[in-house]
Amino acid sequence: MKIFRLIILILHLGTLFLLLGSLLNAYIPPKIFPWFNLLSLGFPLLMSLYIILIFFWIFSWKKRAFLFMFIGLIFINPVKRWVNFSSEKKENSNPIKIVSFNIKAGTMGKEEVLSYLKAQHADVILTQEDGGISYPSLKDYNRTTSNGLLTILSKHKISNEKVIFSEDESVWLPSALQADIEIKGKMYRFIDVYLYPFQFEKEMIKLDGNTDANEQKVKGIVKKLIPTFKKHQDQVKQIRKAIDSSPYPVIVAGDFNSVPNSYEYYHVSEGLEDAFLLTGKGSGTSFHDYKFPIRIDYVFLSKSLTPISYVVDRSVSISDHYPVISEVSLSEK
Repeated sequence: MKIFRLIILILHLGTLFLLLGSLLNAYIPPKIFPWFNLLSLGFPLLMSLYIILIFFWIFSWKKRAFLFMFIGLIFINPVKRWVNFSSEKKENSNPIKIVSFNIKAGTMGKEEVLSYLKAQHADVILTQEDGGISYPSLKDYNRTTSNGLLTILSKHKISNEKVIFSEDESVWLPSALQADIEIKGKMYRFIDVYLYPFQFEKEMIKLDGNTDANEQKVKGIVKKLIPTFKKHQDQVKQIRKAIDSSPYPVIVAGDFNSVPNSYEYYHVSEGLEDAFLLTGKGSGTSFHDYKFPIRIDYVFLSKSLTPISYVVDRSVSISDHYPVISEVSLSEK
């Protein structure tokens, strides 16, 4: 029994160090050491294992359970970025409604997507992977010039739109689209984000009983992940320039193709508020094509703005992403 407990202790300590490694993404970029970013993808599994092992020590009547519980407190916020239960926010008489949605070019139902967006009556809509569609049912909205990937639509006046590209020449896709929008006499900078995709097919991540085949799949996944992390670092750098140079309060939303506690999450959200962390309830999972909790869609705000609500709308499955809907008070703190 002592040998078994020793093995469990080593496993628990190893899990703890891996969890701590995922937090180092706030400091160490992928081009220096990409493996920490890889750990962020497995955070839900690692955290679940960590908690299970705490219960093992509790049922074993071992005092080390309290030590692991105490150390585990440092992961409260990292966990809340995946699953959160925030308190009710005070009602705001006149918030604006923001919808962010990767619509997958309408391939799962273009008319359904357009009808859904129209029914939201949102003040600002940010879409990703829109395939350059013309949004015929949203003609009463002002919109940015199509670039075949990102679009910002607004009931309010749009100006100074700009496509943000990466410095990395191997990234041919726009990193983001910025537009300044005048709402109630004040200007706000909206940034619609779409970081380089991992381009996985379901079969690539579906493991079976064939050990050799599974090993090759895992190697193939890692070969795609590491270069993509490095591409993201260049994209994040350009997005940060747009945020830091803004003379107005900023709202950043979109498909980051990156999970919480990743390098991308930490560095795009730096100095901003995560609307889900402040107002979200339940799971933040927004990508539902795989049977694994993946939150990759976000809404970040300048600290001078106040999020009122954040909802991942799971009532529709018209894309491989769920729409993210947030209400924001523009009354500066």
